[in-house]
Amino acid sequence: MSRQEFEDAVGDALDAVPAELMSLLDNVVFFVEDEPAPGDPDLLGIYEGVPLTERGDAWAMGALPDRITIYRGPLLRMCADRDELLDEIAITVVHEIAHHFGIDDHRLHELGWA
Repeated sequence: MSRQEFEDAVGDALDAVPAELMSLLDNVVFFVEDEPAPGDPDLLGIYEGVPLTERGDAWAMGALPDRITIYRGPLLRMCADRDELLDEIAITVVHEIAHHFGIDDHRLHELGWA
């Protein structure tokens, strides 16, 4: 899958998230990168920021946006075909959005969004 097709698939995954949920995202930007840092080559995505559950009243003053990054290389390597890749992209997008809402990995695994 080309870089553009991958970015389009991430966009489609974001479009599939219910509008009511997307409207609750606060100060978040999405990125697609080819590879994660060398120390974690199998990382599919990452949320970097302050979850909504940890923000205080003074948080917003001058805060940079939270970042959600989806990594193309690891997703391409782990998936056997296009359909599996599209499913994994959607799962990864939802997984990282959940971190923005303060849902940790343990709970995501319990909910089937590992």
